[in-house]
Amino acid sequence: MSHAELLNILSDLITDAKKAGADAADALVADGTSVSVTSRLGKLEQLERSEGGDIGLRVLIGKRQAIVSSADRSKEALKELVERAVAMARHVPEDPFCGIAAPEQLAKTLPTLDICDPKEVSAETLIDMARACEDAARAIPGITNSEGGSASWGKSQVAIAASNGFARAYESSGSSMSVSVIAGSDQGMETDYDYTSAVYFADLMNPEDVGRNAGHRAVRKLGGRKIESRKVPVVFDARVARGMVSHLLGAINGSSVARGTTFLKDALNTPVFAENINIFEDPHRNRGLRSKPCDAEGLPNKRRSLIDKGVLTTWILDLRAARQLNMAPTGHAVRGTGGPPSPGTTNVWLEAGMLTPEALMSDIKEGLFVTDLVGQGVNGVTGDYSRGAVGFWIENGEITYPVHEITVAGNLKDMFKRLTPANDLDMRYGIDAPTVRIDGLSLAGM
Repeated sequence: MSHAELLNILSDLITDAKKAGADAADALVADGTSVSVTSRLGKLEQLERSEGGDIGLRVLIGKRQAIVSSADRSKEALKELVERAVAMARHVPEDPFCGIAAPEQLAKTLPTLDICDPKEVSAETLIDMARACEDAARAIPGITNSEGGSASWGKSQVAIAASNGFARAYESSGSSMSVSVIAGSDQGMETDYDYTSAVYFADLMNPEDVGRNAGHRAVRKLGGRKIESRKVPVVFDARVARGMVSHLLGAINGSSVARGTTFLKDALNTPVFAENINIFEDPHRNRGLRSKPCDAEGLPNKRRSLIDKGVLTTWILDLRAARQLNMAPTGHAVRGTGGPPSPGTTNVWLEAGMLTPEALMSDIKEGLFVTDLVGQGVNGVTGDYSRGAVGFWIENGEITYPVHEITVAGNLKDMFKRLTPANDLDMRYGIDAPTVRIDGLSLAGM
């Protein structure tokens, strides 16, 4: 459907909801087309194409709200959608902080973003890429098996409208490719992967490069040793260092702040990192994996420094969290068709430092280079951090032998303050970071 047709459907839903007794309403439609393939050991294992979407309606009666969604857009189904939503809203408990934006809060103009590749990628092209990626990985000496290579393409269309007058629609696209392989034999096996994703298909990494990266990573881990427990500097590979940024984003999410369930609940406008650390967000980054022209409540969004010279500058707020905290919203609402808005971010990255990864670890007599993390051992309330790790031992500034069965432990408050970034930032994931070093972490081994 065209943008105009989608917005007309939403407008009619909102009109019908108000006629049925709603004081306010908003609606969201998300349509999508996607193709995905998986190849294993040179043979096509899976080919899927899907087309469809969902429509969600939120109605508000006083301080009560209800959300109903459906994939059926027939007149009868949409009429029932309105009736169900209004009936539910009459009986749910009141939420003093719910509500749509005031008209003066809405984005007046939206930026034009380069976030949709006009070219549709064929299934044949995806199959060829998945096979080439897996073939390159399997060609690495020491690779003995494969979990498969995958490739996908998709395009989505989002339209949002509300009774406050907001009505906007936009399109986005994405492509990806990945492979996972196994090295070794019954005496010792290791697995690893690599992947690439981009808004534009042409911006993906070369399939052979992705495959070779995965193969070399798996083989390099063979012969892993255990180490004794101790406290040492730990260097996190860029692939896992981005998790530190994710932990920060969870800790400054307005919903958690309002509940008091975050270790940074009192940290606004105070130093959280060292003074040379900056963390940025840019929702308008062209070809950004998480870019969008406004937030899900119709509020304007913008580039900002979440961490400015080490200082935490903002919470991540949607309208509800902002009302709870008696603050202005920050344009961070995200939403699906089946639930209310909640706080969330777009493209976020930790600014690169000055040193290469090699220079960053050059003075480490004994330490750990982490390439993979296992488990979810992070306490968002206290900041306690304890996760399984796989990587390589560092001796006299050099990466030496692989190690495994290690637990890395610390507290995120202290870890943030001691974090030092390298210069190898690569914008690959939507939440990104370079290699980072954190001194004084505890390792539990043998």
